[in-house]
Amino acid sequence: MIRRLRHRVGRSRTPRTLVAARPGPAVTFTFDGRPVTALPGQSIAAALWAAGILAWRTTRGGGRPRGVFCGIGQCFDCLVTVDGRPNRRACLVPAGPGDVVTTQEGHGRAEPEDR
Repeated sequence: MIRRLRHRVGRSRTPRTLVAARPGPAVTFTFDGRPVTALPGQSIAAALWAAGILAWRTTRGGGRPRGVFCGIGQCFDCLVTVDGRPNRRACLVPAGPGDVVTTQEGHGRAEPEDR
């Protein structure tokens, strides 16, 4: 069993090497005009949480604040608008350098796109 695992993941990925792993350089995106940093591959939701931002959407009825609920893409509480595209789940979308993320109000429907 251990031999098969080693063969699959390669010899360079051992517990000892993983402990010493270091992430690449941080990226910066903006959230409602505020710069936010994220580690490579980190979701927008995780980066917002790390920056102390806990809510980034409001409900259709009542304008109540929402953020992450499930964190695995099954609900839709963490919706944001990313680079003008609404209804993106912040827990699933990796933060990219230069992304413009904004609070989503209500349903976030965009105007129909011309094809």
